Amino acid sequence: MAEAVAAAAARLDAAGIPDARREARILLVAALNTDAAGLLRQTEIDPALLAPLLARRVAREPMAYILGRREFWGLSFAVTPAALIPRPDSETLLEAALAARPDRTTVRRILDLGTGTGCLLLAALTEFGDAYGIGVDLWPAAAALAQRNAVALGLGPRAAFLASDWAAALDARFDLVLCNPPYITSPELAGLMPEVARYEPRAALDGGADGLDAYRAVLAALPALLAPGGVAVLELGAGQAPAVMALAEPGFIATPRPDLSGQDRALILRIPEPRK
Repeated sequence: MAEAVAAAAARLDAAGIPDARREARILLVAALNTDAAGLLRQTEIDPALLAPLLARRVAREPMAYILGRREFWGLSFAVTPAALIPRPDSETLLEAALAARPDRTTVRRILDLGTGTGCLLLAALTEFGDAYGIGVDLWPAAAALAQRNAVALGLGPRAAFLASDWAAALDARFDLVLCNPPYITSPELAGLMPEVARYEPRAALDGGADGLDAYRAVLAALPALLAPGGVAVLELGAGQAPAVMALAEPGFIATPRPDLSGQDRALILRIPEPRK
């Protein structure tokens, strides 16, 4: 087993993949359909079992696509190239939503714009136990993936998913709107790490020339989507908080929330109450 790990790690390291030994073990566990304890019990390993997975990772395909799963908010989500891979940074949106709506019983309708795997909406439904949610994605394959995740997590009866250009197909108001929009500037896309640039869906990454195209569309739609007292939480790219806040104000009260690294990662939006 040690020899197989060392050989696989050497190939991964040569491909420029960090933490190559850990990744080699993960691939071996997947190839052998076992777990970490089971891997330790292996003595002879057929290299042919590992070869297809190792070749995919050496080509810089994301590990999550190879394994077909990624954890988010303590939940396991199926992932495919139809949607972005859930990232820990996005959990800041849920933390912000819980802080903005501490009385969880008052949240009955949740909307997730650009739902992808459905991770934001489905995680939110586990926290807001009285809520029903709708997830919207431009691509039918992503909406179908999110629906499968909802069923797998036992949340199928509380969630619906549809393909639409943002809120174009909606005629309803929501207590909580979540959105992780495309926010990478078009010129920056080619310089992203290969796992992202080559494999993740470009439409879910490309925010236009200044990275703000999706924010403009979402902010324009929000007044018709938010119920009285409703809150929207948008994910932010690095350094984008001032620009997005400038777009949002004065129509919204905008409050940034940092992630664990101290970077403003989420923007909480409320519509100001009319002056009496």
